[in-house]
Amino acid sequence: MAGRLHITTLGCQMNEYDSGRMADLLRSESGLETTADPEQADVLLLNTCSVREKAQEKVFSLLGRWRRLKQRRPDLVIGVGGCVASQEGEAILQRAPFVDLVFGPQTIHRLPGMIEQLRASGRAQVDVSFPEIEKFDRLPEPRVAGAAAFVSIMEGCSRFCSYCIVPFTRGAEISRPFAQVLAEVEGLLDGGVREVTLLGQNVNAWRGALPGGGHGDLATLIRHLARLNGLERLRFTTSHPLEFGDALIDAYAEVPQLADYLHLPVQSGSDRILALMQRGYTRLEYRHKVRRLRAVRPQLSLSSDFIVGFPGETEADFRQTLELIAEVGFDQSFSFVYSARPGTPAANLPDVVPRELALERLARLQERVDGQARTISAAMVGSVQRVLVERPARRNPRQLAGRTSNMRWVNFDGPAGLVHRFVDVHITEALPNSLRGRLVA
Repeated sequence: MAGRLHITTLGCQMNEYDSGRMADLLRSESGLETTADPEQADVLLLNTCSVREKAQEKVFSLLGRWRRLKQRRPDLVIGVGGCVASQEGEAILQRAPFVDLVFGPQTIHRLPGMIEQLRASGRAQVDVSFPEIEKFDRLPEPRVAGAAAFVSIMEGCSRFCSYCIVPFTRGAEISRPFAQVLAEVEGLLDGGVREVTLLGQNVNAWRGALPGGGHGDLATLIRHLARLNGLERLRFTTSHPLEFGDALIDAYAEVPQLADYLHLPVQSGSDRILALMQRGYTRLEYRHKVRRLRAVRPQLSLSSDFIVGFPGETEADFRQTLELIAEVGFDQSFSFVYSARPGTPAANLPDVVPRELALERLARLQERVDGQARTISAAMVGSVQRVLVERPARRNPRQLAGRTSNMRWVNFDGPAGLVHRFVDVHITEALPNSLRGRLVA
């Protein structure tokens, strides 16, 4: 079945990774080549996110536009995957009967067979089961596209924070085998990748059997990967503070390939709200981990997730969050107004915060973090930064753009042959959303 495939991806980096693997799979098994234009596609796939209500609304809005394409071309295959598919299942077909495929995050490897069954039977196919780690055994080798790559090392989450739908849509935590992760990273490095980001909903819960016997944790895996020839930079996301143990902190002292950037979601600075969220730690415990990290890696930039307007959040609770932001010196944030997800314990909590008030608090929080980020950027002026060149600069294609270890974009003059390579750049200027620099000879 040759033809063209278009995938629209919503949500997290795990979804981006899954979309890439879907494209690899359908190329190798079904002969489908990807296209950026939905109107040119024979198969349209939407990889969805259900973490927030607006993301779910976006799914059906986009499907409404795709329906018009299906009306013009009845043979067009439309599929919905990801967390909304896992959550809604066959209910998607009731709301959007023109959809042909519904598949969950754990069944993307079954897509070629589902499409064959659809063609043979003419009936929509639904598979939102949780077949543990089977999908990684059935996916082809990932294609290398650039010098940076994602590698999923585990699936699911077993934390059950009171507001979160992920344990219900992606299942319980399951770690990929050590040898499988090692082999995937080695293949990427052989193809020219130099920076790898390890992915998981709760990535520091990874556990795996080691070749010499015994079991290792994420810190063990990081140490093994750091020994591979060609790996210059290593990142991991997303971490839960509760499982950010001593071994992982020690890795920041001893593994230079670990980037000077860590995403460590705290969600709130109020112990009362953290307890309602069922996060399992206090503000003091979170700060203790940060102090220990900064003791071994002083230049570490921290980003975090924040939920504003959680049920019952008072102005005093919110001020404690602002105080924590200042104390920790967060460099970036992914912050959102609380969105009740059906079926989660928090959806039944009283004292809902008015949306207007929550939005006002969100603006204050983002202003605080943005101010801190500008201060950190300004302090980088005059320094020399190791930059992975990723592409030509957007505004001036004669320049190059790359990222520093602490996730700053830097634009600078340089030859196109440096794309996908690491270079040293002298930072000359800090702008609101990027840095400017000069290539070090």
